[in-house]
Amino acid sequence: MADFHLHITGTLGLLLGACLAAGVFADVLHLPKVTAYLLVGLLVGPSLMDWVPQEHLEHFDPMLKLAMAVVLFNLGCEFTFTKFRRIAGRCLVLSGAEICATFGLVLVGLLMFGCSGSMALLLACLAVATAPATTILVLKEFRSEGPVTESTGFLVAINNFACIVLFEFGFLAIQLTQGQLESSLWGQVGNVLLNIAGSIALGVVGGVIVSYGCGLLNIKRWLVLLVATATFLLGVNESLQIPYMLTFFVMGVTVANTSDSKSKIGDELDHLSGLLAVLFFAVHGTELDLHAFLAAGTLGAVYVVFRLVGKWSGVYLAARLTRQPLEVRHWLGSCLFAQAGAAIALSTIAVARNPELGKPVQDIILGSVVLFEIIGPLFIRKSLLETGEVPLAQAINHAPRSPLEQVRSVGDRFRSAVWGTAAPNGAMNGVSVNKLVRKTKGIHQSARFDDVIDHIEHSHDNTYPVVDDRMSVVGVIRYPLLSDVMFDLSASQLVRAEDLISETTVMLYPDEPASRAFELFQAETDDCIPVVTSAEPHELLGVVRRSDVVHALITQRRKKK
Repeated sequence: MADFHLHITGTLGLLLGACLAAGVFADVLHLPKVTAYLLVGLLVGPSLMDWVPQEHLEHFDPMLKLAMAVVLFNLGCEFTFTKFRRIAGRCLVLSGAEICATFGLVLVGLLMFGCSGSMALLLACLAVATAPATTILVLKEFRSEGPVTESTGFLVAINNFACIVLFEFGFLAIQLTQGQLESSLWGQVGNVLLNIAGSIALGVVGGVIVSYGCGLLNIKRWLVLLVATATFLLGVNESLQIPYMLTFFVMGVTVANTSDSKSKIGDELDHLSGLLAVLFFAVHGTELDLHAFLAAGTLGAVYVVFRLVGKWSGVYLAARLTRQPLEVRHWLGSCLFAQAGAAIALSTIAVARNPELGKPVQDIILGSVVLFEIIGPLFIRKSLLETGEVPLAQAINHAPRSPLEQVRSVGDRFRSAVWGTAAPNGAMNGVSVNKLVRKTKGIHQSARFDDVIDHIEHSHDNTYPVVDDRMSVVGVIRYPLLSDVMFDLSASQLVRAEDLISETTVMLYPDEPASRAFELFQAETDDCIPVVTSAEPHELLGVVRRSDVVHALITQRRKKK
């Protein structure tokens, strides 16, 4: 026993088991599960308990890259060309301002505190990156929807692309000023552009293969096709030493625009991505270095502060100048704080190219990532709640039962089985309507037909509340009833929202139990019900969706098992 060494499969089991326990504590403490997994990795890693052998972690690298690839693929699948055209106008301005503000503030701030020009330039380039896996998986965990969620996905993609490009050209600028170019400047620039073009081309090819293959194969074989394509492309990227993150994002975009089954493809990948995500963050947590965080010193603190300020202020100023909604102005920037994969990978490349310059850059990145990866998910959660893009029930979890409560539950189930079943909505007695509300301002009754269509294009529902000047609900518009007007161009020029409404007497108050919503949906065909204030004039607060009620019902029942 003195020579006992834990096998790598034991390490895998240890990490997954610890994450399982952490997920329970995350529910109790109202933390995003991503943060819990990172903290577990930090706890069992070299910085604290040192239970995980370092050589084992290196063997997990292919799975971690596959996890990142899957996340980026899923992100790309959200961007059809139609959606891109719809959001690009407002998001490109926000992205450009945020990138410039972050790059500029970090660069100037580091120079002010005595950092060398070369080191400040590289850190400014890396500051632009936002952790895609952390950010996107938190959004998926809370099932958020709305302009902030939509814009976050777009800005994350642009940030990481911009970071890669800025880093490559920043390194070229440093080599040029130090006279270290191995070939001509234009040759180096051409090599960078060739790598980016190759990465994009591989993504397009992979996307076409997936779309074509999923159209031919039975759905039971899709997961094998997806994993085979992803792992092969990942290997090609590694062999050619070109950025794989761009490849898989482009692959997702290609599938989104060439396949009718992109949602089903995403569902198939979810069977794998959930487990990979747990492993990704647990292993990533073990790599967080508290000693590097403490050793980063003044320059590390300056980097952290100026990066946070740059991310938030860039988005805020651009959103204010372009008159975007208050939710976007105040909360979009704080969804971009997380930083990990891209910055760490590029800092490692910097060490390989120039150890004297790259090592202090890597130390600051590894040190600051400890903070960014812990606070990043917390800021995302706070932003989603403040903007109303996630029902409160998604972010609030009830504490698990005590052993005594579980004994009582078993007894109750036995009595229920002997004497009769419980009411179908009994599982939802602890949930109120206000925890399921998705905020919406509705459609004003005087809105033109084009404005109604614009609202529909931004909505995920098929039923839309219509309000008057006092924000009172005067009726609802049902999407199936719009077909006659949508294809009558002459009528659509004259129609207003009030001409399209259907009367509705079905409404909910925020303090009602969710079981009331369950009862109403049993008698209704609409996919959502308006929620209004209890007092006159019964102003619209938002809607409750049938899918959210069902999800809450399933969740509550699972908690009782």
